[in-house]
Amino acid sequence: MGVSGNLRDINSKIKSACLKANRDPEDVRIIAVTKYVSKEKALEAVEAGIADIGENRDEGFLEKWEFLNGKASFHFIGSLQTRKVKNIIGKADYIHSLDRLSLAEEINKRATEPVKCLVQVNVSGEESKHGLNPSGVVDFIKELVEYKNIHVEGLMTMAPLTDDREKLRKCFRDLRILRDHIKNLRLAHAPCEELSMGMSNDYTIAIEEGATMIRIGTALVGENDSEVQKNEH
Repeated sequence: MGVSGNLRDINSKIKSACLKANRDPEDVRIIAVTKYVSKEKALEAVEAGIADIGENRDEGFLEKWEFLNGKASFHFIGSLQTRKVKNIIGKADYIHSLDRLSLAEEINKRATEPVKCLVQVNVSGEESKHGLNPSGVVDFIKELVEYKNIHVEGLMTMAPLTDDREKLRKCFRDLRILRDHIKNLRLAHAPCEELSMGMSNDYTIAIEEGATMIRIGTALVGENDSEVQKNEH
């Protein structure tokens, strides 16, 4: 089954999850994670109806941004090194991995207009994961008021790689509760409407817990293809 077929299957599962949670499927945005596939496969996703592309390295981001030439919105979803900000600023519609003031400072300095950012939160507490400890998120976001080119659209997390559905559900629920708390603060620079959570193996649970952005790679565009494998060796 190609990307179009995969997308039909994903949309069907989104509808089921939304029905279960009494939500509107229109409120869930699919971000096609194309880091392991070629620019041609990214184009195939766009032609199938995908409006949002996610990349986690600046090289892949720039390659696909140039190739797609305005056909999609671009999300930088990986850990962003401060020195790489200059490469993607002005091209990324969203940055999902804001997790420190030095990064906010660099984005603020390089941007010519407010950048839509999501604050990355390490809800699971795993050492291998990037992101802020949940207890420090509110203070961090309050500090961001000093940076006029940072607009906090919401929160992002990566759940543990596990088949334990209740563990996954708790992770997503905890992020939603934190998002709701920040949203209720009514900070002008941080409306915090978005929840970027859920990937190929757990996006239906994330939707049931309130995800507004799901980051789907393998289930949508498949595994490594020959061009990427050739470029990575």
